[in-house]
Amino acid sequence: MDDDVKYGEILGPAEEAQERKVRRGFWGTLRRAARQIPFSEEVVAAYYCAIDRNTPTRVRAVLLGALAYFVLPIDTIPDIVAGIGFADDASILLATLGMVRAHITPAHRAAARETLEGREAA
Repeated sequence: MDDDVKYGEILGPAEEAQERKVRRGFWGTLRRAARQIPFSEEVVAAYYCAIDRNTPTRVRAVLLGALAYFVLPIDTIPDIVAGIGFADDASILLATLGMVRAHITPAHRAAARETLEGREAA
């Protein structure tokens, strides 16, 4: 496995557009939602898992789908609704994490901790 999971690539053409959306919107959305999502470190680890080229394609696709739902501004409950805006996003993320948890490696978790602690530029 690559030592630096933060800079993987998604090879399938079906995931390329979704990956761009996730990469573009992930950090801003996470900053806005961090107080409302108590498992932010797991979400960041899932992000690194999704962009890691060593993660199986089907797992990347599932993670990218959930993360795209998280970053897209249009969803079931608008994210600007105070207190509950990220509830649907958090539910989807939590369910997805439960399905793919075995693919989130210690390297993904370490990268998430480093990023959240500010030691690594996001």
